[in-house]
Amino acid sequence: MLKFLVRRLALMLLTALCLTFVVFVLTNLHPNLVKLAKTQASARMSDEQVVNWLQLNGYSDPILVRYGEWLGVVPGWTGTNPETGKPMGRCVNPNAPTAPAPRYCGVVQGDWGTSTVFKQPVSQVVGVRLAATGWLMLWVLIVMIPTSLVIGILAGMREGSRLDRVLSTVSIASTATPEYVSGVVLIVLFGSTVMGFTPLFKHWGLLHEGTLLKGSAASALDGLTFDNFALPVATIALYGIGYIARMTRASMTEVMTAQYIRTARLKGVSFAQVVMRHALRNALIAPFTVIMLQIPWLLNGVVITETLFNYKGFGWALVSAAEGNDIELLLGCSVVAVVIVLLTQLISDIGYVYLNPRIRLS
Repeated sequence: MLKFLVRRLALMLLTALCLTFVVFVLTNLHPNLVKLAKTQASARMSDEQVVNWLQLNGYSDPILVRYGEWLGVVPGWTGTNPETGKPMGRCVNPNAPTAPAPRYCGVVQGDWGTSTVFKQPVSQVVGVRLAATGWLMLWVLIVMIPTSLVIGILAGMREGSRLDRVLSTVSIASTATPEYVSGVVLIVLFGSTVMGFTPLFKHWGLLHEGTLLKGSAASALDGLTFDNFALPVATIALYGIGYIARMTRASMTEVMTAQYIRTARLKGVSFAQVVMRHALRNALIAPFTVIMLQIPWLLNGVVITETLFNYKGFGWALVSAAEGNDIELLLGCSVVAVVIVLLTQLISDIGYVYLNPRIRLS
């Protein structure tokens, strides 16, 4: 196991370097740098002024050198402000330019740069927004995992039954509906004052003001409640429930036809004991891997949902960075996404080894 972990960690590091380099190159293409210069300086800059601004701010160095500076393995660029004559550079504090500056300042040193949109350190912006998204992902997993497992197990226990057909149809419909469709439908049904269930509840006297659920999750940043958090959680969970349920059903169906299940039934073991003691653990091996792989999907899937419900989390920050050409924030978000994907894959592989004795023994 130790050799396996060492190999995987080395492969993860190499993968992270390759992916972050690709993102760094794409975000630092010349058109993006020109747009950044005009955004930070003046929209009416001439081509010559753009070139001078890029040289003054260290964007004219070779791409490998700037990638090394961003990582923190190459000394940061330095220069002199032509207007004030004070030193400037990647590692220089703009609020105290005359103070001693470190030679290296990058991701390795914990310095992710400064966001040009939020005017704050990237690590601070990512930390706050990722924490907000973390609560969303947590409640999605709490809702999605038990629901999908129950649906998949019930459908797979008796393959071909009426219950199996109904649950399979619901799972397929859930998976086939993207978030931007289910989110709008849920808002219309529960968060609209003129359509859906709210007018009916008001007509019956069960609701006097507002809506059943809030169609915006902006207030959830100040405090999570069922009203302001139910719709975004349901929007994301509905899509994942169908996929995990289908995988669980397929695994449960395969296990229920195994020889040891037939032997247990012939020995007189009750159907409930066969399912709970013999079939369930083996049937959960494949869904466990699928569930772990849902975490990176959730991190990417929240982009649509957070934008739709005005929830200012990680996805909202990523959209804002893309719209504002915030290169440093885009790179910070890419680092977080890459690390989360690699860690969940590692945990998935380790968990799969412990759940499957055949792999552990080999």
